Amino acid sequence: NVRNRDTFVIQPFSSPVNQSIMEMMIMIDALKRASAGRITAVLPYYGYGRTDKKDQPRVPITARLIADILTVSGANRVLTVDLHAAQIQGFFNIPVDELSAINLITNHVKKMNISNLVVVATDIGISKRARDFAERLNAPLAIIEKRRVGNNDHTETINIIGDVKGRVALTVDDEIDTAGSLVNSVQTLLNAGATEVYSCCTHPIFSGPAIERIAASPVKEVIVTDTVPVSAEKKLDKITVLSIAPLLGEAIHRIHTGLSVGAMFQQDS
Repeated sequence: NVRNRDTFVIQPFSSPVNQSIMEMMIMIDALKRASAGRITAVLPYYGYGRTDKKDQPRVPITARLIADILTVSGANRVLTVDLHAAQIQGFFNIPVDELSAINLITNHVKKMNISNLVVVATDIGISKRARDFAERLNAPLAIIEKRRVGNNDHTETINIIGDVKGRVALTVDDEIDTAGSLVNSVQTLLNAGATEVYSCCTHPIFSGPAIERIAASPVKEVIVTDTVPVSAEKKLDKITVLSIAPLLGEAIHRIHTGLSVGAMFQQDS
């Protein structure tokens, strides 16, 4: 019985993406018709988040479309983790709580006791998040300046802003999809004089040739969370998966009891 209950539907928009989205909409509709008091859509990974603007002719803004569909299906609130772009929150007319895995990942990195560390943003768009990583790890920041060629996954590096020579680099990104950018970034940093390269991201999409690329890459370790389930065949020795469950659990508790969600990050910062 969910009548007048505070309900939370947990579903990452992971592969198969469209099926996952449709399942979420149907579950929300079922709860709405069963007179649930409030429905919160918990999306550890917000699929289609990269299509957040019309950057070419005749392309959709699917991130906005998903927001509209979630709202129309009956969601009263959205809880998600590390959106690809913060402005996606503005696509909704309902409250959106965006959590961050930054404390989870930086606490793991601190335990590794890496000396002479430099945090590297894999492109200019992620530099603000990388700067927050650098502050928490008390490390300098470098930025890889690159451009995407065409509509495929191919990118080319233009420049590295900052000093990485003789340092251990930690690359920061919000997600790893086919790992093309990751492999290029690792090789670029090693060519620039970095002694070792570690990588971290929140969302391990790992589509297509990603696992083969990571296995063949000289990257020492790839640190991810389980906002997207990582199947057993994809769990290489160099891939470390951190559980997002305590973060989501605390946020759900705070939303249900009316406590501040933002205070979760103020306490640890």
